[in-house]
Amino acid sequence: MLKSSFSGTLIEAGLDEAGRGCLAGPVVAAAVIFPPDYKNRKLNDSKQLSKKEREKLKERILKDAVCWSVAEVCNRQIDEINILQASFRAMHLALDDLKVLPELLLIDGNRFKPYKTIKHECIIKGDGLFLSIAAASVLAKTHRDELMEKLSSTYNVYGWEHNMGYPTQFHREAIKNHGLTPFHRLSFRQLPDQLELFD
Repeated sequence: MLKSSFSGTLIEAGLDEAGRGCLAGPVVAAAVIFPPDYKNRKLNDSKQLSKKEREKLKERILKDAVCWSVAEVCNRQIDEINILQASFRAMHLALDDLKVLPELLLIDGNRFKPYKTIKHECIIKGDGLFLSIAAASVLAKTHRDELMEKLSSTYNVYGWEHNMGYPTQFHREAIKNHGLTPFHRLSFRQLPDQLELFD
């Protein structure tokens, strides 16, 4: 089972994001605070879970968390400030909406832009180590997947209901054949040979 706490004493918020490597759509971040000594044997990194497992765990997280928040930064902002800064902004927006002020932030990954004066710890593969980060990964992933599935009903040739905007062969073939949508990230290399897409 994943760990309940990093510090053992402080109010901790786990943070993670989804969609950094996508060609389309927003980057989404979530923040989760659990009660002290929280336990959940099924909760894990969202990438290790099936869609059905993520959906079930999402409901459990929303019920068990002291507080939680999800925020997104759109593709236009990603193009303006770059994906790394957009990921930090999404995390900061999620923290802004928490009803409880955390004393320590647990960040999945190796980089973070400090938030106010709150201490933070960057933990590589933290979503497979700490319950709060794993929960944030589940909320960010399920929120973003739902958004891309809704967008796919309008832009149905790109397969977003399956690839969620990631650079699969199907997605890139669709870009090649149909061009870009208003939700594609123009600062990303959409095709290996970067064909002219903006005619």
